[in-house]
Amino acid sequence: MIAIERDRRALPALAEIAEAAEGRLAVVEGDALEIDATTLGEAPRRIVANLPYNIATPLLFAWLARLRDFESLTLMFQKEVAERITAQPGSKSYGRLAVMTQWVGEAERLFDIPARAFVPPPKVTSSVVHITPRPAPQGEADPKVMERVVATAFNQRRKMLRQALKPLGDAEALLASAGINPTRRAETLEVTEFAALARASIALLQASDIVGKS
Repeated sequence: MIAIERDRRALPALAEIAEAAEGRLAVVEGDALEIDATTLGEAPRRIVANLPYNIATPLLFAWLARLRDFESLTLMFQKEVAERITAQPGSKSYGRLAVMTQWVGEAERLFDIPARAFVPPPKVTSSVVHITPRPAPQGEADPKVMERVVATAFNQRRKMLRQALKPLGDAEALLASAGINPTRRAETLEVTEFAALARASIALLQASDIVGKS
């Protein structure tokens, strides 16, 4: 087991545990946001973490980008965030976190942890989520384009897609190319439909560039 700890106040306690573990625990002092977890230890790797809630989403997205390098992620979030990660289309919680996680992985909310389990107790309930990589993403797409399309769509989630996707250019043409009704809203789309939008976005940009050069 390899433990990453940024807070120097916790290092002495971890050092005692590492000594008692007789070589089964290594402690790395550093910031998890700056450490490439794929370089730690040997495969297969599993990440198990009680995440600092203020950086939970950036950490999750960093690990999702390399998800197939891990056997699984078992992570603790605020309950509200866990619900957003595991939400299904059509629900209030369904959004960017759900789409980007479920595009590359299968996510399951395992159980909740009450505030009284911690000292001092936080003001929120926590939940543990287990994420395993899919053999392949739910629909081929460039990750950066996928992220941009999904973020744009949910930025104005109450509006129809023909309005919400205008920042990407010709929204009507984009939706037509992906075969999606322009009067739908982002929360109704399956993950595969977001991937189709990402592919269509690239195709339209390439077509526009060709026309411009001609």
